[in-house]
Order: sequence, then structure tokens, then C-alpha cells
Amino acid sequence: MRLGKQELTNSLNRFGKVVVKESKTALTKKSKNDTKGLYNSIQYKLKISKNSFQLEFLMDDYGKFVDKGVRGKNSSLKAPTSPFRFGKSSGSGRKKGGLSDSIETYVNRKRIQFRDRKTGRFMTFKQTASLISSSIYNKGLKTTNFFTKPFTAAFERLPEQLVNNYSLEVDKLLKQALK
Repeated sequence: MRLGKQELTNSLNRFGKVVVKESKTALTKKSKNDTKGLYNSIQYKLKISKNSFQLEFLMDDYGKFVDKGVRGKNSSLKAPTSPFRFGKSSGSGRKKGGLSDSIETYVNRKRIQFRDRKTGRFMTFKQTASLISSSIYNKGLKTTNFFTKPFTAAFERLPEQLVNNYSLEVDKLLKQALK
């Protein structure tokens, strides 16, 4: 027995709203909500036609790196299962819009300055950002699963009839959701 269009719409809208709400909550709890840019970008879109449906989760591109983490060039301890990895010139360089620029903006906004160990003087924001960028590049970014955990939990609560009728599999849906 197939679900009616209204039941399908209601179930998928509930699913989308729960995933968005819980992802935003997890993002805030993990202190990854500095500018609220990623937080505000998380949303879902649902399209239902006669024989199919399309449920799409949207967020800023860097959300997948925050969710899955990034393995460092020299260490994978922070995100051992992440599909992402820093490598040759993938982020610590000075190219416009790269990791260093983002960290420098953050360091300036938060007014973070390290002290030079030898002289005791404060380093410039640029020097501080360079040290932080280098550490992130070499050690990676920790996995947060701010999206993956709420998605998986909400998927498991979907009506069994919906999952069976549409042959839904959490792994396939999650991979598509994070594209």
C-alpha cells in the first residue's frame, strides 16, 4: 500500500524540518556558529511529483567540511574517516579566499594575538593567523557530524511504509544530501 500524496508530503516536511532544526542546534552546541553564515544557510527543499519526490538539503559549501572534518596533511587523528584531506597547496597558501584569509579574518574579528615566546611581545594578527592556519593544515579539522547525526536519527524515525515504498537507504540519501 502506497502512502497518499498528502501523507508523503507531511512526512517529508516533518523530516526536513527536524533535520534542519537539529542540525542548527548541534552546530550551535559545537561552537561552530561564529558568524551564523552556515547556520542561516541550512534549509531543505521538497518537490513531489506523481511518481517521485526530491528532498534536497542545502547549506554553504564549507558545511560538508565542518560536518565530516578534514584530515590534516601530517595527521588524521581529528577526522580519521573523512573523505576530505589537506594536501599540496590545498589551503594554507596565500591564495585569495583560502584557509589563511579565512583564519586571518576570524583572528581579527576575535582580536586573537599570540605572544612571541622569545620576546614576550604580541604577534601581529597576520602572524597569529599564519600559525593557526599551519596547525589546521597539518593536523586537520575535527569531525562534528552536526548534520550527519540529526539526518540519520530523523531518517530512522521515518514511517516504515515510506522507506519501504520508495526503497530509501540512509547511506545513499546522506551522500546525496552532502553533495
